[in-house]
Amino acid sequence: MYDDDVRPGRNDECWCGSGKKYKKCHLGFDERLEDARGQGYEVPPRSLLKSPADIEGIKKSAAINIGVLDYVAERIGEGISTAEIDRWVRDYTVEHGGVPADLNYEGYPYSVCTSIDDVVCHGMPSEDDVLRAGSIVNVDCSTILDGYYSDSSRMFCIGDVSEERLRLVEETRRAMEAGLAAVKPWGFLGDVGAAVNEHAKRCGYSVVREFGGHGIGFGFHEDPFVSHVAEAGTGMVLVPGLVFTIEPMINAGAADIDMSDPNGWTVRTADGSDTAQWEVQAVVTDDGYELLSW
Repeated sequence: MYDDDVRPGRNDECWCGSGKKYKKCHLGFDERLEDARGQGYEVPPRSLLKSPADIEGIKKSAAINIGVLDYVAERIGEGISTAEIDRWVRDYTVEHGGVPADLNYEGYPYSVCTSIDDVVCHGMPSEDDVLRAGSIVNVDCSTILDGYYSDSSRMFCIGDVSEERLRLVEETRRAMEAGLAAVKPWGFLGDVGAAVNEHAKRCGYSVVREFGGHGIGFGFHEDPFVSHVAEAGTGMVLVPGLVFTIEPMINAGAADIDMSDPNGWTVRTADGSDTAQWEVQAVVTDDGYELLSW
């Protein structure tokens, strides 16, 4: 088998749990992946692929994650501290039966990341960080429900922002959407990154290379890594059941980043320029993709 695991017999029950015979379920699918591997392409192991039941579990988790960001959207504004946003996310998630995936992940002490202006990612909530008119902020949260993980983030403009900042926020969203539109079954993951990077460069922006999207569902961060500066026609083959995030971090200035913050988490643009990010979670389907969290 393409993932070096055991192949079922033709009349055995399929490995996917459908209850169907292998020959009537994933036999043709597996043969196609074996052929791709034989041509030198990177293919996902079966352990990464989500069944219809798994997708339903992820959707229930995502319903909380989407609800959290909707809740934030209704309340965020000038004078709100990022620590208050953290409390909103924690309380909403727990009250709806979930667990904030960020909280205590590799020692991270908060339930959300709040990244303001020149903060690329992993901005840590603080009572001292009070949102001011003219700022842009990314709110990034993740949810665990019944063992399934969801993840998404949104940008928020606080009060009246400059035309430059508004354009950065909107074009970053369009770059993410360009990447999403490139998700095609039996295409390549590199097509996603190439589409993101092409849009960003056309707008005069740069794309952060060190951070990207990731597989997700059974765990917080799974394979594959989703580069947003990849070349088309490269990377893992996109097959139905593969779930991952698209979350480009796009800088108004250079792509270089500064990871020297003493807290060990917060990442900034090296040149102090503004940055923006949107994140969605999607699953590859037989005819395209389905959004799971946004």
